[in-house]
Amino acid sequence: MPGPVSAELPAGVRRLFAEGFQVADIAEPLASFDAETPARTVAAALDRSGLAVAGVRQDGRVVGFVERPGLGDGPCAAGLKKVPPGAVLADSAPLSAAVRVLAGEPQAFVTAFGEVAGVVTRDDLQKPPARMWLFGMVTLIELRYTRLIAELCPGESWREFLSEGRVKKAEDLMAERRRRHRSVGLLDCLQLSDKGQIVARNESIRGRTIFTSRRQAEDGVRLLEGLRNNLAHAQDIVSADWEAIVLLSGHLDRALETV
Repeated sequence: MPGPVSAELPAGVRRLFAEGFQVADIAEPLASFDAETPARTVAAALDRSGLAVAGVRQDGRVVGFVERPGLGDGPCAAGLKKVPPGAVLADSAPLSAAVRVLAGEPQAFVTAFGEVAGVVTRDDLQKPPARMWLFGMVTLIELRYTRLIAELCPGESWREFLSEGRVKKAEDLMAERRRRHRSVGLLDCLQLSDKGQIVARNESIRGRTIFTSRRQAEDGVRLLEGLRNNLAHAQDIVSADWEAIVLLSGHLDRALETV
């Protein structure tokens, strides 16, 4: 029989997901132009690169940015916008910080050596480092749910929160895994949706999560399950799962807690 579920993540794992995946892993260099550069030249450069913004330099330093739709005639500085202080991140900032900025801004600006040198948009979260980080975070949240259920529903008392059909599926999976000499318990054979139902319906467990109601928990788990499926099948996650990505980033600290 399997031993007790470990209640603590190794320090290295906690550090990896909290700090190891950084903005620099997904950022693109920010093309920049002198303020006097003709707007049409900048527009052509953006069109060739597929980027939406460019930096504007004065005295050799980036002082703001222009957006492709705002470029017309005259110098590019005519469409100059100041970089919002809240949209600036160090290149060493964690990916969760980028998601928080992108929840309210179309792009985050990235600094290196104290100067704005890069840019991150939502589409950059499609890149492999971000997808690895998100998939790992979903896995850690599921493991946290497993720990909470094991702690607060001893003796498989969690069965009351699932239908007979869902329990039967888990029992069938456990029998198959044991046939292959895998040491697993019934709780290990539940799906994420099953664990989400238990979390949603058990107030003691739900109180240890970010969810304040059963409906909120059920909706949140559905979002995470959809994100995980799209990540696993290399599908677009930004247009379909942005809400889940924001939720997941906000859940980061809880997912990395000990229980």
